[in-house]
Amino acid sequence: MRQPTIPLRRARCLVVHWRGNKLFFHNFATRLSVSAKPLTCEVLDFFNSWRTSREAVIHFAGSTPRSVRAALAELVQHGLLLPKNSPELTRDTRIAKEWSDWLPAASFHFATKDAPYVDRSRWSLNQLKSILPKTPQPGIFKTLNGAMKVSLPRRAFPDSEFIRVLLARKTHRQFSKEDITLEAVSQLLSLVWGVTGYLYSPRFGKLLHKTSPSAGARHPGEVYLMALRVKGLSSGLYHYHPAHHYLERLSTRVTRNKAWLYCARAEHAKKAAALFLMTAVFPRTMWKYQHARAYRVVLLDAGHLCQTFCLVATWLDLAPFCTAALKDTLIEKDLGIDGVRESVLYVAGVGLPATSGRARRPASAKATRG
Repeated sequence: MRQPTIPLRRARCLVVHWRGNKLFFHNFATRLSVSAKPLTCEVLDFFNSWRTSREAVIHFAGSTPRSVRAALAELVQHGLLLPKNSPELTRDTRIAKEWSDWLPAASFHFATKDAPYVDRSRWSLNQLKSILPKTPQPGIFKTLNGAMKVSLPRRAFPDSEFIRVLLARKTHRQFSKEDITLEAVSQLLSLVWGVTGYLYSPRFGKLLHKTSPSAGARHPGEVYLMALRVKGLSSGLYHYHPAHHYLERLSTRVTRNKAWLYCARAEHAKKAAALFLMTAVFPRTMWKYQHARAYRVVLLDAGHLCQTFCLVATWLDLAPFCTAALKDTLIEKDLGIDGVRESVLYVAGVGLPATSGRARRPASAKATRG
């Protein structure tokens, strides 16, 4: 146990819940969880303000000093009690303060960061099947029994580029070894994240207009480019400025192996020509929407952007993919963001298709089309 005079305080980032017949205490900032007796609530309540273990021994005089100290040591170990001036306390305080309007409902955001991933790329089909639930799969369609059915006109689509792009969109896992062009990257960034205009609101002033919708026109999304094989651009990490359409270089220390690590060791990530690391700056949305449901719309915004990304990439004859299997803390550290005010949500990537045949004009020709 730490020195009896070191002040301790209850972690603010706590969720308490029952699972079966056991009570669990979960620190969603550290993602540590422990089962404990209900008496733990009384101990944590005592440490709602700064207290020392010496004060706790006096307060819980019905228990032996040794047992009280042992219990406190375990609570510190599992992140339920935090020592003064510790890094854990600093992060706990920041999250509790800056996310106060969205907690505890949005604790999901922190609780699901840095999830463990198992590389199953070399598993046999039987191994993969063995980890599936033994129950039947849920149905992939829903039909309402007894409801009146109304026939729709025959599906007939016009022969247009828009329809061809929609139908051609798919997730790619194989890529050509060729570089993609900086012109294609420029088009992607501009058409997905770039500012296309401004709207004036008497209440909120100048608002951004982009190709994807955003709740309240808050546009919390930011994007960082990991250039691996982009002709005309040095390999590196870059931040994209959506209003002025330029890249700001953060680092030149990028490798295919780092891309592999970013995407939870997915083999196809290291073969891509570029990754687009999508983050959210939460205060933009928090400022207007001071209730936890707004966390949903931040995620929806990221989904809108990524679908636009996949369609634009397809239009440019590139091969897109997207993934939420990522190593949050590693990416955030390399981007220099704190994971509290700004956090990574999604990763998209592109390369040239592995097949050489192209149904439409090459990306270099389309890059001139504004």
